[in-house]
Amino acid sequence: MSLISKRLLSVKPSPTLGATQQAAELKAQGKHILSLSAGEPDFATPAWICDAATEAMQKGQTRYTAVGGTPELKRAIAEKFRKENDLQYAPEEIIASSGGKHIIFNALLATLNPGDEVIIPAPYWVSYPDMVTIAEGTSVLVPCPESQGFKMTPEQLTRAITPRTKWLILNSPGNPTGSVYSKDELLGLAEVLRAHPHVYILSDDIYEHILFTESPFWTLVQLEPRLKERTLTMNGVSKSYAMTGWRLGYGGGPRQLIKAMTDLQSHSTSNPCSISQAATVAALQGNQTFLKDWRQSFKKRRDLVMEGVRTIPGLSCVVPQGAFYLYPSCEGILGKKTPQGHVLSNDEEVCQYLLESVGISVVHGAAFGLSPYFRISYATDANTLKEACMLIGKAFSVLN
Repeated sequence: MSLISKRLLSVKPSPTLGATQQAAELKAQGKHILSLSAGEPDFATPAWICDAATEAMQKGQTRYTAVGGTPELKRAIAEKFRKENDLQYAPEEIIASSGGKHIIFNALLATLNPGDEVIIPAPYWVSYPDMVTIAEGTSVLVPCPESQGFKMTPEQLTRAITPRTKWLILNSPGNPTGSVYSKDELLGLAEVLRAHPHVYILSDDIYEHILFTESPFWTLVQLEPRLKERTLTMNGVSKSYAMTGWRLGYGGGPRQLIKAMTDLQSHSTSNPCSISQAATVAALQGNQTFLKDWRQSFKKRRDLVMEGVRTIPGLSCVVPQGAFYLYPSCEGILGKKTPQGHVLSNDEEVCQYLLESVGISVVHGAAFGLSPYFRISYATDANTLKEACMLIGKAFSVLN
């Protein structure tokens, strides 16, 4: 009898975390490694947020809280949704969990039955399909090519929906491409969804504040309130506030769904960290002007790496409109031979070659469901990015 459950035998470890771990291990061996694989801002958590956490500890806020979050945190989340997204949620329609990933995991595990389908536009964040698998659902992957900005069209959505469809997952700004759905594009998808009332929507807005467009950020149910009763709007403080290690995500959605997610959470992690909750209250209620400075910094880094990529023969890239990733095509590299005589036949081999030859850690496109590409995270300093672009160009220049 196998120790490991059948549901886990088909689940793969996170490729992004795996690439980051591999880079860390090579660094520990003394090798010069530039890691552009982690989706993590390099900024420090703002000091006033840390101060709020210290104050919470000094006040003894170190005990269990309500499973779905403290009343103070739920009020802060509700106010954030109201002020920034024009969405109204009661406390019973809000849940806080140990990171945005936990929100999505809870939602899928609380709702999916064997055979239920989840529509996932590709490229996608690497964890979506595996979380669906763990919940015994079926992922319906919809390839969204570069020619359409890596975004799903209403026609594609219509074709993907079946009587077994339970969820559609939308991520904008998107990981790994930085693509952003416009207001009109979201309204087009909303029109399709209104015609299929059995489909629930999970709107992953985790990169909301890392946006480079002149247009404001839009979330689906903000534009089509009639979808509110079947939409889970998910967000968190990891990316916007550089609080990845604090592990605090939150979501607003239908009362029945939030109750089910809370019941599930009560038997897994219980409440998210009490100190992280207090820090998140400060983050959401505090001065938000620093976000503009961070956005400008990310945009400069994006432009720096775009310039570098454009100078490298064999690479091409769409300019991302948000998040902090580039998703360059390496189609022009495939079929070329390394100095050791190995022919690079796919994007995973391209990324392994970059790691072994010049110490650059990036994530291959197949992990995100669309090849031949690879993901570069530019959430690091300009000098590192300049050196990385130089080394990538050097590695590809010696290919035959």
